[in-house]
Amino acid sequence: MWKSLIFAVLLGVSAAAQPEAKPPTDQQILPLYERCLQLIEAGGVASPELGRAGVPLAENMRMALESLKFLGVRQPQLHYRFLANLRAYLLLAESVPKPVNFPAMARQQLAELRDHSLSIEAYFLALIERLENDLRQPDRDNLRRYRDANLTLGPPNPARPRVVFLGDSITDIWRLNEYFPGRDFVNRGISGQITGQMLGRFYADVIALKPAGVVILAGTNDIARGVAPETIQNNLTMMCELADAHKIKVILASILPVSDHHKDVHPAYERTKLRPLPAILEMNRWIQRFCEQRGYVHLNYYPALAGPDGQMAPNLADDGLHPNAAGYRIMAPLALAAIEKALGPAKPAGRRRRLF
Repeated sequence: MWKSLIFAVLLGVSAAAQPEAKPPTDQQILPLYERCLQLIEAGGVASPELGRAGVPLAENMRMALESLKFLGVRQPQLHYRFLANLRAYLLLAESVPKPVNFPAMARQQLAELRDHSLSIEAYFLALIERLENDLRQPDRDNLRRYRDANLTLGPPNPARPRVVFLGDSITDIWRLNEYFPGRDFVNRGISGQITGQMLGRFYADVIALKPAGVVILAGTNDIARGVAPETIQNNLTMMCELADAHKIKVILASILPVSDHHKDVHPAYERTKLRPLPAILEMNRWIQRFCEQRGYVHLNYYPALAGPDGQMAPNLADDGLHPNAAGYRIMAPLALAAIEKALGPAKPAGRRRRLF
């Protein structure tokens, strides 16, 4: 209800008075914004006076769109900025006198623009609702996922240092026992999680297991959901400081590259829209600097998985995001080398005494 009131007060319209529009998906919203800007440009050609008056509004919309491309679509303030300027442009189009010979095509384009504004409003409201639901969940951090497994895990064996792999789906689907046989490496990845959720379960899924080290691979979902870079950095910093306080060695991994190489298989596999490579690289530069400043081991997966174009090599991820077996075969020795750098090499198993 309050979301409708926001639009009624700030945009001067009643959300209840508008016809219902089906919200676009996250994959559809940015192309829809591109289309709106094309229609505004076309309207300026048909009505030069409208074109001149609408320049500042169109520029604000363009800046919001470019920011969304860089930061990801889960940035409600940027969607609001785009929508507010679009509605202002539509009001302007109603008030600016039309040329006598204003073409019918231009009128159709303005009508299309009005329809798009309703779809964008529906998307904005749906996005706010999704973000609210994330906060309302009684187990937002999904502590129940590993609750029973944690209770039955038992204490670590000093001869086999325990290492927890904390992360999202990239960690969750990694069968650690196959790639690291004989090691006490504990998988605590949960698909879809962002760094704030990992921080929320850091005590239960890392500290309480008393590991010697923790491998943290996180951030790709934050970027996709529009979490601010400083928030990601804050969450990673707090996880690392919790590990320090409990004498757990930190191995902090770079965010993996993504690719659009498989978008012909499925449109959702066009990954760089929600996870722009410049945003990933900027966060990885911060991770590297942070590790250097704090003395943490930096596990740099990115260059080993990226192709010449900087995207994930096409043979290493079938969906452009999650490594396949070939991808994990590259990651495993890098992870093991980083762990041994942090903890020291594993002690060889002692020989059994021969009985005579």
